[in-house]
Amino acid sequence: MVDKSAAKTCELIEAVERQWRDALCAKDMDLLRSLIHPRFVLIGTRASGPFTMNRDEWLEAIQRRELVNIELEVGDAVVFDQVMVGTVQAKWCVKYLGREIEDKVLLTDVWVFDEERWRVVRRHSSPVPSAEPANSK
Repeated sequence: MVDKSAAKTCELIEAVERQWRDALCAKDMDLLRSLIHPRFVLIGTRASGPFTMNRDEWLEAIQRRELVNIELEVGDAVVFDQVMVGTVQAKWCVKYLGREIEDKVLLTDVWVFDEERWRVVRRHSSPVPSAEPANSK
């Protein structure tokens, strides 16, 4: 049963998403570990096909990239007693192997209230298609 208004629900999701983003930008590995549940799994789709990453793989991968910028917008959220789900549009720019890469994705994050705090246990990431028309020559 949902007992919070839609605005309050989005505020809660936005707060934990911002905390995750800020820890990521600062490469605060201790804070990231506290926000990411030990059973975390990232499930993604890209042009090369679907993939999954567990918590340790994700934490290792983010240390090899330099985050230039990240913007988040919570589009939808629902909060229950011990679980909350947020739909987030994200746009980021990372520097990897000497070049900047921009990406836009739609994320679905599942947070659980565990050990007296909210921790993300699942993230599904899908690319957002470019709105630019294909070049027709």
